[in-house]
Amino acid sequence: MIAATTDAGAARIAAAIGEPARARMLYSLSDGRARTSTELAAIAGITPSTASVHLQRLKAYELVTAVAQGKHRYYTLGSVHVAAALEALSVVAGGERSRLVPVAPAHLRAARTCYDHIAGTLGVRLHDRFVALRWLTGGATDRASYDLTPDGEAACAALGIDIAAVRGSRRRFAFACLDWSERRSHLGGALAAALLDVALRRRWVTREPGTRALAVTASGRRELAKRIGLAAEAD
Repeated sequence: MIAATTDAGAARIAAAIGEPARARMLYSLSDGRARTSTELAAIAGITPSTASVHLQRLKAYELVTAVAQGKHRYYTLGSVHVAAALEALSVVAGGERSRLVPVAPAHLRAARTCYDHIAGTLGVRLHDRFVALRWLTGGATDRASYDLTPDGEAACAALGIDIAAVRGSRRRFAFACLDWSERRSHLGGALAAALLDVALRRRWVTREPGTRALAVTASGRRELAKRIGLAAEAD
């Protein structure tokens, strides 16, 4: 009975993946970047209304998840297991798939502010570094909350962040904030705002007048490499 139920579930999921338009949408998300339903419709070569129907079915089987941010709803793969299944199918099918080509202006994509925290390539790389160093716990999905590990608290204090003050603020402490140009998460919340404040005060980054763009200074590149292990790349 269990085997039969499992087989039936697998068949339904295979059918959900097997429709060509849905398969194109899923594979376009396999690079880890989020996309809107409008973008997925264009990728699949279907109308936005048809894409919405397909996405609802994919959501029903937890093949994709959706996160609302601003006026847009972004879709990502439902889990690493979905990505692994798609990868395995690609091995069987053969061939290569095109990657997302960013259209954001280069200076904004490299580093900018998102409200009061760091976004763009720099913001995503900082987020990924914090996760890799195990300074953060939680936040498995976009908009999910993070907290600091003991090592993270010590490291952030060493950067000059007043952790007690950040925790005492009325806003969310930290969360994964989907980046509109990178389509991956950067760090949002009070902790991220404090990090930007430190970076500006210490002139690790500077604001470009009249724009949200940030420029990483020479001293900033050195300090980020020394303190966080962030290779000099995004400026």
